[in-house]
Amino acid sequence: MAEADRLGREAFLKTYHYRPAREYVVVEAGQEYDWKGIYGVARKIEAPQLGPLKASEFSGGEKTVAGWLTQLGFTVLRKSEATGTPPVRFTPG
Repeated sequence: MAEADRLGREAFLKTYHYRPAREYVVVEAGQEYDWKGIYGVARKIEAPQLGPLKASEFSGGEKTVAGWLTQLGFTVLRKSEATGTPPVRFTPG
């Protein structure tokens, strides 16, 4: 998240070749982050020699990315763009 904050959202997504989040966001200190980008760039931080995961190297969803981030203690919200309703908290199940 520090990398996303440092670069800014648009530059972060462009630098790491991610698209804006459509279904889930990570919320930290009132700020929304594109969850797949956060997940993918986390590998760069954990294993710099491997670099970040490319969006094509993993599939996201409730059982993978959102579940992993939630297990790590992050708040993951499901967006509801189609209905225009506010996001709701993701609950792994």
